Amino acid sequence: MIKAGIIGGSGLDNPDILKNAKEIAVKTPYGSPTSSLTCGTIEGTDVVIIARHGKDHSIYPSKVNFRANIWALKEQGCTHILASTAVGSLREEIAPGHLVFPNQFIDHTRKRETTFFDENVVVHTPMAEPFCQNLTDLLASSAGELNLTFHKNKTVITIEGPRFSTKAESHMFRSWNADVINMSTVPEVVLAREKKMHYAAIAMSTDYDCWHEEEEPVTWEMILNTMKENADNVIRLFLNVIPKIKKYNDICIT
Repeated sequence: MIKAGIIGGSGLDNPDILKNAKEIAVKTPYGSPTSSLTCGTIEGTDVVIIARHGKDHSIYPSKVNFRANIWALKEQGCTHILASTAVGSLREEIAPGHLVFPNQFIDHTRKRETTFFDENVVVHTPMAEPFCQNLTDLLASSAGELNLTFHKNKTVITIEGPRFSTKAESHMFRSWNADVINMSTVPEVVLAREKKMHYAAIAMSTDYDCWHEEEEPVTWEMILNTMKENADNVIRLFLNVIPKIKKYNDICIT
């Protein structure tokens, strides 16, 4: 049984993409998720949507209850997660508006709860390949069908936030071979891996961070404008990919 979870970033948690949508409130051992869950279907596939930063975008990155969100999706029976996220580009070729499907992350967060295994039992979860490669490949092939510009198998670095990077930090992250930067992928992908869920990120490049001398330093307004302009592309990708997941289930790596 396939059920897809969508973790929506700004503007990408629209319940209108679902048929027979209904909203439910849930509790978890880790408290409340960051939003109620919107449940429905896309071409016969069950889907659950959650707003990462709340439906009114009122929750800043370090306060996102990542454990409650992943727990809630798992309890609803989600087997796969498609997570949208805004990212800053650390590479010239990844221009604002491009999509990125990462396959690696660097954790530069400092004060988040990063595991479900912090009591009673010690579990060391393999993390060499944190994203589901088959789901990432499916995103890439679907993006190609839709004529969307994308970059595959890139490295995302997640910082604590809510502030943006200094120029020195931005150049340092480039020297670490990070390709894009955000404030949300970690620990989300780690927790999904612990729960044995297939996780892939749809990252939207919104700016060039602050390393790019010819571009203005990133602002929140800049990010919102680019997100609004390109949200339809990500929604089109959701609608294209989700009905295909079932065909990939047998070959996806858990």
